[in-house]
Amino acid sequence: MTVFQLIQSDYKKYKKYGGNFFAIVFFTQGFWALFQYRLAHTIFNGFRIPVLRQVLLLLFLLWQKLIEMLTGISIPASAQIGHSFYIGHFGGIILNAKTVIGNNCNISQGVTIGISGLGEYRGVPVIGNDVYMGANAVIAGNISVGDHVLIGACSLVNSTVPDFSVVLGVPAIIISQKGSEGYI
Repeated sequence: MTVFQLIQSDYKKYKKYGGNFFAIVFFTQGFWALFQYRLAHTIFNGFRIPVLRQVLLLLFLLWQKLIEMLTGISIPASAQIGHSFYIGHFGGIILNAKTVIGNNCNISQGVTIGISGLGEYRGVPVIGNDVYMGANAVIAGNISVGDHVLIGACSLVNSTVPDFSVVLGVPAIIISQKGSEGYI
């Protein structure tokens, strides 16, 4: 997908949750952060003129820091996020630079996706498609979160989660196999 198609898919996801153009573009901090990320990620991955690339990345880094200060959302240009991503509420969202998130995922306020673990377990999670991440969830370590997973609020996910699971708690345990249907 092109950067414009990605931004359009994100916009459609926001529209699905009841926003209109004016409200989404001018008053939705999650969309601001996502818009900035999409443009910065395009330069990070696809721009090949070395000197100009460095200048543009510096400008996008400054823009990212401004967005981070205004919204409390940190999405590095090197993160990999699929289409139709939705940030439900702004504030306290931190993604590691090596984060990988699949298509059609929702993330709530206060979510951290980061590095953790020792030895072979040290790393950053890989998040599948159609995953709902509840408020203040922490997802950390060299783990994978399957497709159609629901991560409950205030959960600590530090082990691999299979497809269609609902996980909750500290540390998170599987409480159901109903998945994220109805939350995405």
